[in-house]
Amino acid sequence: MPKALITGINGQDGSYLAEFLLEHDYEVVGMARRSSTDTMGRIAHIADQLELVQGDLLDQSSVNALIDQHQPDEVYNLAAQSFVPTSWSQPVLTGEVTGLGVTRLLEAIRYVKPDTRFYQASSSEMFGKVQEERQSETTPFWPRSPYGVAKVYGHWITVNYRESHNLFAVSGMLFNHESPRRGLEFVTRKISQHVAQIKLGLTDKLPLGNLDAQRDWGFAGDYVKAMWMMLQQKEADDFVIGTGETHSVREFCEIAFSHVDLDYEEFVVRDERFYRPAEVDVLLANPDKAGRVLGWEPQVDFNSLVTMMVDADLELLRKEHGL
Repeated sequence: MPKALITGINGQDGSYLAEFLLEHDYEVVGMARRSSTDTMGRIAHIADQLELVQGDLLDQSSVNALIDQHQPDEVYNLAAQSFVPTSWSQPVLTGEVTGLGVTRLLEAIRYVKPDTRFYQASSSEMFGKVQEERQSETTPFWPRSPYGVAKVYGHWITVNYRESHNLFAVSGMLFNHESPRRGLEFVTRKISQHVAQIKLGLTDKLPLGNLDAQRDWGFAGDYVKAMWMMLQQKEADDFVIGTGETHSVREFCEIAFSHVDLDYEEFVVRDERFYRPAEVDVLLANPDKAGRVLGWEPQVDFNSLVTMMVDADLELLRKEHGL
């Protein structure tokens, strides 16, 4: 039975990846930072099948100890300070966790168990001010936030350890991927939750920033399979993962509101607080290499993703409020 260590297992991607690996007969160890509040809601339904351990990417000794104690065959580094707006208010913490945290994991693997296969969660935010219409593995990076800059560091240190220390280390440059498990602070979940609240009479407005920002949005459950596929290859390599389609925040709103027979223009209000200091206008993946080499392609289309999220938030709020 192969053993996998997932950092950030209590996040959206960590929960879907844990489910996927359990279905493929893995022993799954999940690392999460200690918290005084319960942060394990996304994995509560599979908690009895996991080994959950405390660790922190800020602390080299705890990372070393985890690799030494558990001797994982695969490590998926999904832990990060992953909310772009927060990276502007906490740029140093973002750099420490999202950037240097990758190095701490790679160092632990290099010294303790160098045959471990390592997956780094890179991001489309690395492309930022895009240099090509469709972003591929060879598109130059131009990050536009401290988060994007930290992800570029994490990406290149992974490449460096692969080339310098012969580790099986890969980066998945994942474009935006969403689900009903997305954090409430992210714009897609903010929209789906507010749509559900408005439909149920719990609120009457949805404040948003730039409605014209365009993203390549897919379903997180599809994308975690690509992570696993990367670590099953004969040679380590990096891959862009996305749908190859772009949609605006406005389109997301239109579909979400129309799904519950409402007009988004009656409820969405523009709020300057939600504009970025340096905007990323358009992100669009070129996932051709992933399709050709991995045989991966997304299964859930954009409309289905949006309506899935709205339906999930409607069900959640009805249960919470007894509606």
